[in-house]
Amino acid sequence: MAVELTWYGHATWLIQTASHRILLDPFLNDNPATEVTAESIELSPSDLILVSHGHFDHIADAASIANRTGAKVVTNFEIAQWLEKNHDVSNSIGMNIGGTFGDDFGQVKMVPAIHSSGLPDGSYGGTACGFVLTLGDPAAAKRIYFACDTALFSDMSLIGDAELDAGILPIGDLFTMGLDDSIAATKLVRPKTVLPTHYNTWPPIEQDAEQWAERVRKETDAVPHVLKPGETFSV
Repeated sequence: MAVELTWYGHATWLIQTASHRILLDPFLNDNPATEVTAESIELSPSDLILVSHGHFDHIADAASIANRTGAKVVTNFEIAQWLEKNHDVSNSIGMNIGGTFGDDFGQVKMVPAIHSSGLPDGSYGGTACGFVLTLGDPAAAKRIYFACDTALFSDMSLIGDAELDAGILPIGDLFTMGLDDSIAATKLVRPKTVLPTHYNTWPPIEQDAEQWAERVRKETDAVPHVLKPGETFSV
C-alpha cells in the first residue's frame, strides 16, 4: 500500500497512509515557502506530529496543532516536557535516540542527527534527531528515513541497513548538509528513492535542486524526486 509524502516547503512534511496522517516539523504560518496554514491541517487523536528538534522553523506550529486536533507529539524528552509546561500539550511522547514508538500506524524510530536544538525561548532542547518510519502491513511495510536537520555522519550507513524505500535529506547547506555531503549521505543510506528538503526557504539556503537530482542519478543508485511545495510523491 502506498505512502504519500507531501512537502509543505522548508522541512515540513505530511506523511499519509491508508489510515493515519503524520506531520513532521510543522512550520507553516511563518513559512514563506507555503500558503498552507496551521489552522488548515487536519489531524485526529490517532495521528502523530513529529518534532526533530527545538528550532523555531521546526516546532513553531506544533503546540497549536496538537492542542486543536489531539494528535500525539513524538519528540525528544526535553521538548515533550517543554511543550507540556509552556504550551499545555498533554498528549506528547518523549523519547531519546535509539528508541522506538509503535502503534496502529506502524513504528517511529528516533535516530541520530548532528545539529543543535535550542528552543525558541532559549531553553535547552535536548538532542536533535532524525526518524525512520515503518508504515503499513509488516509484511509489506514502507521504510522512510527523514534525516531532518543534520550534518553528514558515517553511521548513516547503519540507518541504511533498514533497506529504505525512501530517504529525505537536507541539501540547503549553511545550517545542514549541502549538495556534496547529501550525495555522500545518499551513498551511505542507500534508499531506493531520495528527496531533498530544507532548501530555498531563504537566500542563505538557496540550492539548485535539479542540479542535485542530476548528481544523484550520476553518482548514486537512488532515484531522485524533486517536489515543489504542496506536491505529493507516493512511495
